[in-house]
Amino acid sequence: MISNAIVWDPSLGIDLGFFTLRYYSMMYVIAFALGWYIIKKMFAHENISEEKLDPLFLYTVIATLLGARLGHVFFYQSELIFEDPLSILLPARFNPEFEFTGFQGLASHGAAIGIIIAMYLYSKKILKKPMLFILDRIVLPVAIGGVFIRIGNFINSEIIGKPTFSDYGVIFAQLGENFPRHPAQLYEAGCYVIVFIILSYLYWSTNSKEKLGFIFGAFLVMLWSVRFMVEFVKEAQVDQRAEWALNTGQWLSLPFIAIGILLIFRAQKQFSKN
Repeated sequence: MISNAIVWDPSLGIDLGFFTLRYYSMMYVIAFALGWYIIKKMFAHENISEEKLDPLFLYTVIATLLGARLGHVFFYQSELIFEDPLSILLPARFNPEFEFTGFQGLASHGAAIGIIIAMYLYSKKILKKPMLFILDRIVLPVAIGGVFIRIGNFINSEIIGKPTFSDYGVIFAQLGENFPRHPAQLYEAGCYVIVFIILSYLYWSTNSKEKLGFIFGAFLVMLWSVRFMVEFVKEAQVDQRAEWALNTGQWLSLPFIAIGILLIFRAQKQFSKN
């Protein structure tokens, strides 16, 4: 019955003796490094000083990690606020006993909110341009970064898909299972590649970057529509919400999609007036 399913049982990192280099952490490093390279090319293309690049990288890294962690706590694990508040920002669990866990529990919706806030501050203090200007550009590295984050989730056998009830799928051996599930992480990663390609085309090959907010709006619609659809084959991240008609990730995606649609129409309307 499951002869065609892929058994997934990788090591989670490279043992260096004194330290284990986690593949998931490496995915974040690759995502940030690739994002820095893409933004550097865009800044050079638009004759923006490289001096403004390093602060952007710092703002983005802090906003992504802090926003993702706080988003996870608020949206999925709010009990930590009262039961183990130190574990929210520190890479360890303190209740019921101390355990070094690394940074776990990161929510993409929280990261999105964190990045938007950070880009507002960056645009005011450093770039001296409208916030939508930098948001129209930062979404390209964010989209391709999402690919590597989801690959990291797949490596860790986390954010798993629902059972396929067939011989198709992936058996996540680290979960102690012997039945195939949808590789939802890879579905999402593959779709994010497509989103990145479309956004790159809009930026490099059309006049979309002259329509303030258009590319950012397109990003919100495409990326969160992908997230909304893939959630149908994902297991609920909060067991108590498993019976909801739409899960937490889908409810959180809908406002982003709506804002994206509004931004696209607004950008198109304002560009037509000029």
